[in-house]
Amino acid sequence: MGDATRVLIIDDDPTHLKIYGWIVAAAGYEALPALVTADRIDFPDTTADVVLLDYRLTGQIKATEAVAQTRSRYPEVPIIVLSDLYDLPADVAPLVQAFVRKGEPALLLKTLATFSRPAEPVPDSAA
Repeated sequence: MGDATRVLIIDDDPTHLKIYGWIVAAAGYEALPALVTADRIDFPDTTADVVLLDYRLTGQIKATEAVAQTRSRYPEVPIIVLSDLYDLPADVAPLVQAFVRKGEPALLLKTLATFSRPAEPVPDSAA
Protein backbone atom coordinates (compact mmCIF):
# COMPACT_ATOMS: atom_id res chain seq x y z
CA MET A 1 0.00 0.00 0.00
CA GLY A 2 2.96 2.32 -0.55
CA ASP A 3 1.09 4.61 -2.94
CA ALA A 4 -2.25 4.52 -1.14
CA THR A 5 -3.73 7.77 0.06
CA ARG A 6 -3.05 8.12 3.78
CA VAL A 7 -6.18 8.95 5.75
CA LEU A 8 -5.56 10.31 9.23
CA ILE A 9 -8.53 9.46 11.46
CA ILE A 10 -8.83 11.59 14.60
CA ASP A 11 -11.27 10.37 17.25
CA ASP A 12 -11.47 9.97 21.01
CA ASP A 13 -13.16 6.57 20.78
CA PRO A 14 -10.85 3.62 19.99
CA THR A 15 -13.81 1.65 18.61
CA HIS A 16 -14.63 4.43 16.13
CA LEU A 17 -10.97 4.54 15.09
CA LYS A 18 -11.15 0.83 14.30
CA ILE A 19 -14.48 1.05 12.45
CA TYR A 20 -13.47 4.00 10.27
CA GLY A 21 -10.04 2.44 9.80
CA TRP A 22 -11.67 -0.71 8.42
CA ILE A 23 -13.94 1.31 6.12
CA VAL A 24 -11.14 3.33 4.57
CA ALA A 25 -8.72 0.37 4.40
CA ALA A 26 -11.32 -1.79 2.64
CA ALA A 27 -11.58 0.94 0.01
CA GLY A 28 -7.83 0.85 -0.61
CA TYR A 29 -6.70 3.75 1.55
CA GLU A 30 -4.09 3.58 4.31
CA ALA A 31 -5.76 4.28 7.67
CA LEU A 32 -3.73 6.24 10.22
CA PRO A 33 -5.48 6.29 13.61
CA ALA A 34 -4.87 9.24 15.93
CA LEU A 35 -6.44 8.81 19.36
CA VAL A 36 -7.52 11.95 21.20
CA THR A 37 -6.89 11.66 24.92
CA ALA A 38 -7.92 14.12 27.62
CA ASP A 39 -5.37 16.74 26.63
CA ARG A 40 -3.61 15.69 23.42
CA ILE A 41 -3.83 14.01 20.03
CA ASP A 42 -1.55 11.03 19.47
CA PHE A 43 -0.53 11.87 15.91
CA PRO A 44 1.33 9.14 14.01
CA ASP A 45 4.88 9.93 12.97
CA THR A 46 4.10 10.06 9.24
CA THR A 47 2.50 12.23 6.59
CA ALA A 48 -1.20 12.30 5.81
CA ASP A 49 -3.13 13.14 2.63
CA VAL A 50 -6.64 13.58 4.06
CA VAL A 51 -7.98 13.93 7.61
CA LEU A 52 -11.22 12.56 9.07
CA LEU A 53 -12.03 14.41 12.28
CA ASP A 54 -14.68 13.45 14.79
CA TYR A 55 -16.52 16.59 15.84
CA ARG A 56 -17.63 15.60 19.34
CA LEU A 57 -14.46 15.10 21.32
CA THR A 58 -14.38 14.69 25.08
CA GLY A 59 -11.75 16.17 27.36
CA GLN A 60 -9.95 19.45 26.94
CA ILE A 61 -9.54 19.26 23.17
CA LYS A 62 -12.50 20.41 21.13
CA ALA A 63 -12.86 20.10 17.36
CA THR A 64 -11.57 23.62 16.68
CA GLU A 65 -8.43 22.91 18.72
CA ALA A 66 -8.01 19.57 16.94
CA VAL A 67 -8.16 21.43 13.61
CA ALA A 68 -5.51 23.90 14.82
CA GLN A 69 -3.19 21.10 15.95
CA THR A 70 -3.77 19.21 12.71
CA ARG A 71 -3.04 22.30 10.61
CA SER A 72 0.22 22.87 12.49
CA ARG A 73 1.39 19.37 11.47
CA TYR A 74 -0.30 19.09 8.06
CA PRO A 75 -0.94 22.64 6.79
CA GLU A 76 -2.36 21.81 3.35
CA VAL A 77 -4.26 18.60 4.08
CA PRO A 78 -8.04 18.65 3.57
CA ILE A 79 -10.06 17.97 6.70
CA ILE A 80 -13.41 16.17 6.60
CA VAL A 81 -15.54 16.44 9.73
CA LEU A 82 -17.43 13.34 10.86
CA SER A 83 -20.37 13.92 13.16
CA ASP A 84 -23.72 12.54 14.22
CA LEU A 85 -25.08 16.09 13.85
CA TYR A 86 -27.20 16.88 10.80
CA ASP A 87 -25.18 19.87 9.60
CA LEU A 88 -21.60 21.07 9.72
CA PRO A 89 -21.18 22.95 13.01
CA ALA A 90 -20.62 26.68 12.54
CA ASP A 91 -17.49 26.85 14.70
CA VAL A 92 -15.47 24.54 12.41
CA ALA A 93 -17.20 25.28 9.10
CA PRO A 94 -14.68 27.91 7.93
CA LEU A 95 -11.75 25.68 8.97
CA VAL A 96 -12.53 22.45 7.11
CA GLN A 97 -13.27 21.29 3.58
CA ALA A 98 -16.18 18.87 4.01
CA PHE A 99 -18.71 17.28 6.35
CA VAL A 100 -20.06 13.73 6.44
CA ARG A 101 -22.63 12.46 8.86
CA LYS A 102 -21.55 9.36 10.77
CA GLY A 103 -23.21 6.15 9.65
CA GLU A 104 -22.96 6.97 5.94
CA PRO A 105 -19.92 4.97 4.76
CA ALA A 106 -20.75 5.27 1.04
CA LEU A 107 -20.90 9.06 1.30
CA LEU A 108 -17.73 9.06 3.37
CA LEU A 109 -15.85 7.14 0.67
CA LYS A 110 -17.29 9.34 -2.09
CA THR A 111 -16.16 12.44 -0.16
CA LEU A 112 -12.72 10.94 0.47
CA ALA A 113 -12.35 10.27 -3.24
CA THR A 114 -12.88 13.95 -4.04
CA PHE A 115 -9.89 14.89 -1.87
CA SER A 116 -7.49 12.07 -2.68
CA ARG A 117 -5.79 9.99 -5.30
CA PRO A 118 -8.00 7.17 -6.51
CA ALA A 119 -7.64 4.06 -4.39
CA GLU A 120 -6.34 1.03 -6.22
CA PRO A 121 -8.58 -2.04 -6.01
CA VAL A 122 -7.59 -4.56 -3.37
CA PRO A 123 -6.23 -7.60 -5.20
CA ASP A 124 -8.25 -10.78 -5.04
CA SER A 125 -6.50 -13.27 -2.76
CA ALA A 126 -7.49 -16.11 -5.15
CA ALA A 127 -5.43 -14.64 -8.01
